[in-house]
Amino acid sequence: MTAFKRPAAPALLALTLASTLLAGCSMSSVTSIWPFNKDGDTGVAVSYANATEYNCNGAKGFWLRMLASGDAWVIYPDRQVRLDKTGDASSKRYSNGIAVLEFTGNEATLSDGPTINYAGCIPVTAKR
Repeated sequence: MTAFKRPAAPALLALTLASTLLAGCSMSSVTSIWPFNKDGDTGVAVSYANATEYNCNGAKGFWLRMLASGDAWVIYPDRQVRLDKTGDASSKRYSNGIAVLEFTGNEATLSDGPTINYAGCIPVTAKR
């Protein structure tokens, strides 16, 4: 019969420490690594190079980057989409077949499917 051999003290200490640390790392005690909270606001001031921030009715907003091609790049809190210029050269309408961005004067309206509708959007630097 072979006798059970106890691990050396340093190994036992390391094993005990590791199991204690792992037990404390349950999902209820760890902050989520998802960069967007339930409201889509990370609480961190964000800016994008060569983009203009738009504030809309209902405390909504997005960023807009106009591309050299004349198309638009819309930056939502959780994703980005490209919108192609539609109509003639004087048109202020952009779309990708689902999302539609239209300008009337200094104000923009953005619709992207049945759930995303931004109205009364103006650049942050502009005044209402």
